[in-house]
Amino acid sequence: LYCRAGVRQFGEYVPPKHSLTEGSIAPALLIFSMPILFGNILQSVNGSVNAVWVGKYLGEAALAAVGNSNVIMFLLFGVMFGFSMASTIMVAQCVGAKNIAEAKRVVGTSAVFFLGLSLAMSMLGFSLVQWLVGWLHTPPDAVPPALTYMRIIFLALPFMGGLFFLMAVLRGAGDSRTPFAYLLMSVMLDIALNPLLIFGWGPVPRFGIAGSAMATLIAQALSCFALVMHLYRTRHFLCIHRNELRLFMVDWSLVRLLVTKGAPMGLQFFVISSSMIALTSLVNRFGSQETAAFNAAMQLWNYVQMPAMSIGAAVSSMTAQNVGAGKWDRVGKVATTGVIFNLSIGGSLIAIIFLLNRHALGLFLPTDGAALGISAHLNRIVIWSYLFFGTSMILFAVVRATGAVMPPLIMLVISLWLIRVPFAYSMLDRWQADAIWWSFPVASATSMLMAIAYYRYGGWRKVRLGVVNVRAAPVPGV
Repeated sequence: LYCRAGVRQFGEYVPPKHSLTEGSIAPALLIFSMPILFGNILQSVNGSVNAVWVGKYLGEAALAAVGNSNVIMFLLFGVMFGFSMASTIMVAQCVGAKNIAEAKRVVGTSAVFFLGLSLAMSMLGFSLVQWLVGWLHTPPDAVPPALTYMRIIFLALPFMGGLFFLMAVLRGAGDSRTPFAYLLMSVMLDIALNPLLIFGWGPVPRFGIAGSAMATLIAQALSCFALVMHLYRTRHFLCIHRNELRLFMVDWSLVRLLVTKGAPMGLQFFVISSSMIALTSLVNRFGSQETAAFNAAMQLWNYVQMPAMSIGAAVSSMTAQNVGAGKWDRVGKVATTGVIFNLSIGGSLIAIIFLLNRHALGLFLPTDGAALGISAHLNRIVIWSYLFFGTSMILFAVVRATGAVMPPLIMLVISLWLIRVPFAYSMLDRWQADAIWWSFPVASATSMLMAIAYYRYGGWRKVRLGVVNVRAAPVPGV
């Protein structure tokens, strides 16, 4: 039954704007990916602004405390990322198939799973803070602020997990604007509350380093609750109402899917970060100037990766909806469009940074120091490799959307741990630090070639997630 509001399914209306299975692909993918890109930039800016408040006004020990906490949070976010992507894909396939009853069943079980996971990580982390600080070899003067900061951040973890989950579900349903709006709310609150709670003002006492963590807790909690209220106020078609509370009873078959599909995607974070740690240990052998040059370049690489990450997230949602709808002809077009966008947007950004190489790096390094020249040299070698790696990320996002999550993980392990790290170690005596820099393009090109080969000839089109019946791909080589 069609009407202005959309398609009526199981007593719910699905607004047409949530469908990624119809219309022109390129404009829809671009519009869908832009809020994700801006959201990634917002989070980076938020981290930078908070680091300025803490480092400049509370001192190096406080900044070290925040940095140690961020190492732990990055690993935990890797776990959340994997399970949130699994939720995105599961919801997207159901929405693409217009099976809203199944989509709500996924939301109910996933919500309970995420709540339980974030609460468990929060309580475990809070109880192990002392051990974690020791495990990270935190400098003695940074231990007291690190303990204070990390305890509060672990209390904020359930709200972070809740916001993470809600944004993942909405993106799976085809909506990237609402997650961006509430992410913006969270960032603005965090930025505004940081100086207020750190230094105090009027009746608000001075909390110091604890104030920075409290700002994050309050911002995440308010944004999470505000998003829930918004969804129910606007009667979002995936909201679970009083007469549907049975959907919150855990379906263990869906939990099994979340774990088996989410864990490999979460492990990708670990593979990437651990390989970078291994390379950092090699860089440290060449002294502080080489390390400073490397760290400055990484600041730029964080932004260079954002287009591929954002387009990949958008491609995953769009592909999953079209897989659910059985529109395999569109799946191939989504993949091609995603790769073109990565090459054009990511390539343009890389070209600008390449042309402004020394000027861009000069934001982080003294202009009269040797580190700037080293950084400019290594950046000329490495930065183009992110175009290759970004292409891999787009194609990995496409194949993961069917439920084929292990091959991308295996290819990442091969390219990063069996090629990048061994290449750097084996050529170190001959090429010195250049061996590390050249390991980036070698590994990225290998990853891209493997991703293309698997996309063209792999069996990902035959993989079925199991939450909704979809038609098989009519022919290989979509």
